[in-house]
Amino acid sequence: MSEIHKVSINDFKTGSGALYRSLDLFYQHFGKDYGKAPVVLVNHSLTGDSNVSGNKGWWSEIIGPGMTIDTNYYSVLAFNIPGNGFQDSLINNYNDFHTGDIARLFFEGLGKLGIKNLYAIIGGSIGGSIVWELGALYPNFSKHLIPVGSDWKASDWIIANTFLQKRILNNSSKPLEDARIHAMLTYRTPNSFDSRFNRTKNDENNMLVAKIGIDTAKILIIWRSRIKRILII
Repeated sequence: MSEIHKVSINDFKTGSGALYRSLDLFYQHFGKDYGKAPVVLVNHSLTGDSNVSGNKGWWSEIIGPGMTIDTNYYSVLAFNIPGNGFQDSLINNYNDFHTGDIARLFFEGLGKLGIKNLYAIIGGSIGGSIVWELGALYPNFSKHLIPVGSDWKASDWIIANTFLQKRILNNSSKPLEDARIHAMLTYRTPNSFDSRFNRTKNDENNMLVAKIGIDTAKILIIWRSRIKRILII
């Protein structure tokens, strides 16, 4: 894993009005020297961290030597969202922050490193939302914006799912694992699920049957007929 570095941001005031006298930003650097090569900032997802390449890197399939984001050519930086638990970094009240605050923190952190502009910013899920925020707050800072699986706004549907995510993280016995499973559902539409699993309509029995094997399908039909008889009685 790439070496972990830290910059400290002092007297940071969030959009909600909370004042933090000192916040530590932990980050990792991959590839070329960021003072001599085009810089790509990678924003992690809710359950991710700054280890985006190499051993156990969560985006190692696209970031690395000879990969899409080629570390033989680019300098890659990834900050940890404060309070994500990396290096045991926690925040007592994470509700003090929204994605705009995180974008401002990342911008200040880059300034501490002497970086005045970026070649690209890429991120997925909440990391993609931070991409949008950086683009809106600092429109001339990065040449390219690459948000993945995210929007510039939160719909009522995604706000409801975020509420459920909080419940999962606070109450599940396997919070990160279960939160990831749920999050995957928000990245696809109902039509994409229908296309992926290729379910078909059984008009004769008025039911949906997936490609799950003839024996299972027969059992489902029997159950349905029994339920119908019970309801008639």
